[in-house]
Amino acid sequence: MRSRGPGWVLLGLALVGAAVCRELKRPAGSRTWHGRLVGILPYDFRPPSWARIKTELWNPEDPRIITPHAFGVGWGLNLYQVKEQLRASLTQ
Repeated sequence: MRSRGPGWVLLGLALVGAAVCRELKRPAGSRTWHGRLVGILPYDFRPPSWARIKTELWNPEDPRIITPHAFGVGWGLNLYQVKEQLRASLTQ
């Protein structure tokens, strides 16, 4: 298996660092440890709960396929919507 290369690893570390720095610049009482970088890239460093993990991975109520991660930086897949899209494309 090929490695991802040092460039991608550095980019990931830089994004995590930027999100942590953003939170640490806020006063201690107003730190939420979740939000968006540049208004686009979601991050969430709160301890993950089963409810948030389930909402990311299997959420029939959310029409999006790509959803914010329950923990970390970036997006994950709503597998329920992936299943529904596959089912819809196969029945056409």
